[in-house]
Amino acid sequence: MKPNYRRCLSCRQVGLKQVFWRVVRVYPSGKVQLDVGMGRSAYICPQENCLRAAQKKNRLGRALRVSVSEELYQMLWQRLAAKAEEPINAGSDP
Repeated sequence: MKPNYRRCLSCRQVGLKQVFWRVVRVYPSGKVQLDVGMGRSAYICPQENCLRAAQKKNRLGRALRVSVSEELYQMLWQRLAAKAEEPINAGSDP
């Protein structure tokens, strides 16, 4: 099976789908949520500069063609902070 590639809406970097965060405008309700649901999707890198630019320039709202709430951006910032706090696994030590 071929790998799925996506593009960050902020920095335009192309990468595997699993690398990015998915923001979805669910059909038919129009509700915007993270990761789950069927509908129009936008992908963003899990990096501070990409998230900052997306919020400042309303890139998520334009890509999804809907207004994106501040609560959703707060959830993304919290997810970014949690990712920064994760320990980096260097492998198994004997």
